[in-house]
Amino acid sequence: MSKLILTTEVTGLGAAGDVVEVKNGYARNYLLPRGFAIIWTKGGEKQIEQIRAARDARALATSEEAAALKATLEAATVKLAVKAGLGGRLFGSVKTADVAKAVAAAGLGEIDKRKVEFVAPIRTTGAHSATVRLNAELSAKINLQVVSAK
Repeated sequence: MSKLILTTEVTGLGAAGDVVEVKNGYARNYLLPRGFAIIWTKGGEKQIEQIRAARDARALATSEEAAALKATLEAATVKLAVKAGLGGRLFGSVKTADVAKAVAAAGLGEIDKRKVEFVAPIRTTGAHSATVRLNAELSAKINLQVVSAK
């Protein structure tokens, strides 16, 4: 078992700044190469505080703001214009950054691209959905309308 400090939020494992213990292969092959975690050391306690401070600065200030943003996001349909071929098949797929930009462009608020999750990759035009984790307890479902860009 490896003891690690998470540098970003990993779904199902923990948030940035958390100290977790995972199997060696998971740490060696997934978390460490992608920069999601660093190896825990006694001197790493200072890093934990810095990571947590950065996480708190990015977090929504209050649960009331998160609830208001959730209501706004779930009430609207976000339109995404992407390059597509014949039959509505996309050239590539919709990225989380694309969703975050589309939400901001629609005037619905600012969301972090790292908090957006898809059930399955979006590779066709039409109606889709995505989930946005607003804070530890609250997440919102966004309705997406993917259309072909002209």
